Amino acid sequence: MPRAVSAALGTVLDPELDESIVELGFVTEASVVDGAASIRLRLPTYFCAPNFAYLMVADAYDAVTSVPGVRSASVVLEDHFAATEINAGVAAGAGFVDSFPGEAAAELSQLRENFQRKAHTACLERACQRLLADGWTVDTLPGAHLRDLPVGDERSSLLRRRADLGLPLDEDATLLVDDGGEPVPSDQVAPRLRFARTVRVSIDGNAHFCRGLLTTRYPHAAADQQHRLRGSEGTA
Repeated sequence: MPRAVSAALGTVLDPELDESIVELGFVTEASVVDGAASIRLRLPTYFCAPNFAYLMVADAYDAVTSVPGVRSASVVLEDHFAATEINAGVAAGAGFVDSFPGEAAAELSQLRENFQRKAHTACLERACQRLLADGWTVDTLPGAHLRDLPVGDERSSLLRRRADLGLPLDEDATLLVDDGGEPVPSDQVAPRLRFARTVRVSIDGNAHFCRGLLTTRYPHAAADQQHRLRGSEGTA
């Protein structure tokens, strides 16, 4: 697929799995002819949640149309029970409620924020594990700042999730904060890390499960998947 379009799609995440739709193998076609982009997507099951599916199709459309030189885009979700409604709604810019009249009660901004908070929690756990491996302790973690997190996947991913939530990104910002940006008290660090680990394991486990479902449904999809290393985080 064209490099710029591939890079744009690489920023589109499955909201529940917090992984790129490219790395997950959800993209089956991405081409650009005379400024017209054509994108085709697939999901692990016919009954994947329509709200999650809508977010991915809409985000893919927004990402691709932002690529210089792309004047129009067709993003088509295939083999999904709500594909007709989702594809038409995204193409018309109708929003989730108008795409499912009489069924959807609200737009998806709150759902997106909920998953962004979960993603931040998981990325924070990975970042803290990196510091602990480098010699930090649970007692010293409250004093860690973003500048203390080495350059790498854990850092780039955490910065993106902090940006999603509007949290400080300067080097002197406290690393171990809650989703509202408040530093985690010293006596809450250990339980906070245990909770964060359960969130991270849940996300990673769901991602592994969905990868398996995708390859069961489309055996050739395995070649399109890029697997996250255990305990690590992609840069998407």
